[in-house]
Parts: sequence; structure tokens; C-alpha cells
Amino acid sequence: MKAKDQQPSEQDAASETAQSDQDTQKLAALPAKRPLPERSPVVEEQVAFPASQTWIDHNSRSTTSAASHGKAASRPMPALTYTTRRKREAAGEPLNQESREISPPLPETPAPLSRPREKAKRRSTHILVVVVLVVLVVLVGGGALFSQRWLVNAQRPVATAQPFNQLVGPFAAPPFNSGQVNDLRHLVDHMQYKQLASLYVANMSLDEEIGQVIMVEYSDEYYSPNLNHMLTDLHAGGVIMYEFQMKTFNQTKNDISQMQQHAKIPLLISADEEGGCCVHRLKNIYPPRLGPTDIANTGDVNVATSEGKRVARELLALGINVNLAPDVDVQLRPGYDQVTRTFGSTPQDVIKYASAYMKAMQGGGVIGCIKHFPGLGDAAIDAHEGLPVINRTKDQIYSVELAPFKYFIQSKDKLERADMIMPTDLLMPAIDPNLPAELSPTFMTDILRKQMGFDGVSLTDALYMQGVSINGRRIDMSYAGVLALKAGNDMLLGPTDTAQTEDMINAIKAALKDGTLSKARLDEAATRVIALKMQRGLMPAMPPMK
Repeated sequence: MKAKDQQPSEQDAASETAQSDQDTQKLAALPAKRPLPERSPVVEEQVAFPASQTWIDHNSRSTTSAASHGKAASRPMPALTYTTRRKREAAGEPLNQESREISPPLPETPAPLSRPREKAKRRSTHILVVVVLVVLVVLVGGGALFSQRWLVNAQRPVATAQPFNQLVGPFAAPPFNSGQVNDLRHLVDHMQYKQLASLYVANMSLDEEIGQVIMVEYSDEYYSPNLNHMLTDLHAGGVIMYEFQMKTFNQTKNDISQMQQHAKIPLLISADEEGGCCVHRLKNIYPPRLGPTDIANTGDVNVATSEGKRVARELLALGINVNLAPDVDVQLRPGYDQVTRTFGSTPQDVIKYASAYMKAMQGGGVIGCIKHFPGLGDAAIDAHEGLPVINRTKDQIYSVELAPFKYFIQSKDKLERADMIMPTDLLMPAIDPNLPAELSPTFMTDILRKQMGFDGVSLTDALYMQGVSINGRRIDMSYAGVLALKAGNDMLLGPTDTAQTEDMINAIKAALKDGTLSKARLDEAATRVIALKMQRGLMPAMPPMK
């Protein structure tokens, strides 16, 4: 995403550190890390998941029932209409016949008896009305019928949209301007982002669609041919960056600018910028910032707000549009680095500080991503090194670990509402004794989607982590990607070069071919990714064009 004019310069962003210095003075002493407890054994007993369990808050922003979340079509109707059009074109059926079928007939209005002058005047009025109605019918009736293969022959990124009055073709022709088109069709106002996104997905090639559900890493310290290939030829939908790739302000901003310029569809550019001692990706560019535990130790939610504003300004100044934060795990033990990465040891404390941070950060224009679903607070080991096993009861998990996720998913405040979530690798035998959470349909579909009502983007944790294992055996990253999509995830994090990205793409194609993964599930995932990009202004909320 290109930095906007009002975004801060390097000096502007750095000037905000004065507040952070004052906040630091409020900190209490952090507790020392205790030795890690031994890993708990896996409970082999199968525990049935209650089908009657429901967790949808019907007073929240969503009025859709839990059942409908699981049974809803993966694509809204506009995509079906467009598919029908393509089939008719392939069969040689003229398009004007299709237009007649979907356009309502004009009403016949009998002319009343009147004096000749008044009659002529009314006839003129009727003609004008008919003309207006014809325009409306053509525009509304043809709303879902747009040019094919918009992505295949595109010459520049979708984010660079032409003004309406310069467009030609079936969408809108001169002399209509953008305001007139919107007034006539109410397109932007009344079509959901997912409906518009489904039109994009319907026009994508399979390679383009698969690419959009992958967030790549790269091992180079600069914008390299390897990264360029993943973006331009493999169509990756996002990139994650680490501190070794962000050495200076100008270098980082230039690399991100090149990424967006070469990508056909605007990218989600992400970083884990939590702050604190352990997860500070921007440390080569900006002064240290307070981490979650630092913020909570001040006892002042205003500190969380100021830190959220600051991180948004600094990320956007570089061109980073996604922060893989806040961490909303509830610290239940001093596990691996949890003592510095969490906002508290109760759901109430986590929500209190993470909410203020999230609202400030998202209000500043950066997409937040809550993690690590369903909750790492009781993990004794690092998921990078092995699979944490959390032996808590189902009631305990629902009332503690899952509580912050439920809050941020169902919040009525759009600034603190989570539109992106990151699950991770942990085993909770009381709910699913076999699969790590991010590969588990029970967690990713039954609980996250159906019970909590989450309809945003689920981005996996890195699929090369040692915790990606089943029954003690590591899972190949490409196969893990297939399992993650099948479970209900929308974006896959992990491939670090061209070869790994190609392996994952080929694995997904093979799964589609043999029926392991359904095309509808892939469509749903890609649609959510495109819808998020539209919703957050990374690409225009309009149908695809040539």
C-alpha cells in the first residue's frame, strides 16, 4: 500500500517517542521467568464435541444464525450470474438475449385524456421517464455482467483505478461521473464487500486464486528476483517482513513500494510489531516501544491508546498495512515468553488493554490481527520447537482462553472488531485430541466460524513450525497448507522462496483434483482475502474491469 500524503515522515514518527518514554517510567518491575514445566502428556481419550453448543451473540453486529454460517453458499449470487454469462458466451448465445432475460419489462402507462397542449406535455414527461427507466434497467440489470479475464491482461495493479468518466465499456460510459453512477446503481452502498470480491475471484485463473491465499516470506535482505517472482508470477496475496529485512527507513519504504508496484493485486504487507523485548520488528528504524506486558504494568489504558496510535503511524509510514498484533492470549503460566507478550492473566485485563490498543491502531489505518487462537496462555513450550499440549477442561477453555477472541470478533465497535485472526499450533485434547488447533475443523470451522460468527480472514501461523505435527510426526508444509485450508483458514503463512511457494500451489491443485479440498472452500478463502483488501481501502470497492 502506498503511503498517503498525510502519513508521517520518519522524523514525524520518531517525534512521538517522547510519550513512550513517559509511559516507560510507569512500569512496574517485570517478573522473572521461571523454569519451564515439563510438557504435559497427550490425553488419548476421545472427547465428543457438543453439537448443541452455541456461542453466537444475537445482539452483536451479525444477525445470522450459527447454522447459516456453516451452510451459507461460498459465493454470493453475483458470482453465479457471472458464471452463467460465461457459459452462455461459450455456447454462442448472444449477450443481448441474456440482458433481456434478467431485465424487468417496462410498465405500460395509458395516456390520460387531456387538452392537446397538456397531452403533449405529459407525453414528453412519459418519454423522459421511460428514458430514465431504460438507463436504470440497463445499469442495474447489467450490474453483474462485466468483461472477462480482467486479471489476465491487466497492465497495472488494480489499486490504480481510472476515474469513472474515463472508463469505457459496459460498466459506465461518459458522460456519467462517479456520483451519478453510484446514485443510479447504489453499487458501493448496497453490494457487500464479499459480493464484489466474489466477482474478482470468479474472473481469476486458478493460479491467481491460489496465490491470493498465500502470504510469503523471503530470505533476502532486499527486493530480490526471488521475491519478485513470487509476487508477479505466483501471484502471492501478501508478504511478511522481519527485522533483518528492515534496516533503514528509506530502504524499507522503497522495498515495500516495489512490492506493491509489481503485484497485480494490492498486497497485505505484514509484520509482528508487538513491541517489548522480544517481538520488535522495527527496532533498526524506530526506538523501542512498550510491549503488551509493559503496557498492562502501567495500569493506564491511555498508555495502550498512545502505543496503538504510535505503532500505526510508524507502520504506515513504511507502507506496512497489517500488524500481526495484538496478542490476546491470557497468561495462565510463565510459559515461553508469555510473560512479556500478554496483556494480563485474566480475560478482563486482556480485553481492557488490548481493546484500547486495537482501537487506536485500527483507527490509525492499520489492520490488526488478534492471536494466537484458541489461546497459548497455558502453553509450557514454544510452538516453534514442538506442539504444546494444554490439558484444561472444555469449560475452562471457553470461559478463559476463548473469551477475548469472542469479545473482539463480536464487538459492535468496528475499530476494535477483529477482521483478521491468527490461529496457532497447540493441542487441546478436551476439544480435539488429535489435530493442532490451526489444522482442526473443530476449532477453525465449528468454534471460530459457526459458534463465534467470525467471517474475516484467518491467517495461519508459520506452517514450518515444529508444532505442525500429528501424532508426534511433522507434517510437510505443503500438505499442512491443504489441511489448513480444509479446516477453515483463508491465508497460508510459511513459504519462504519460489520453490516452497510452487510446492504449496501444486499441493493445493492436487488436493482440488482428487477431492481432498473443494473448489468452493478455496473460493471462500480467496473471497475473504479480496474482501478484506477492499474493506480496508487497499483496492477499490468496485467490480472488476478490463
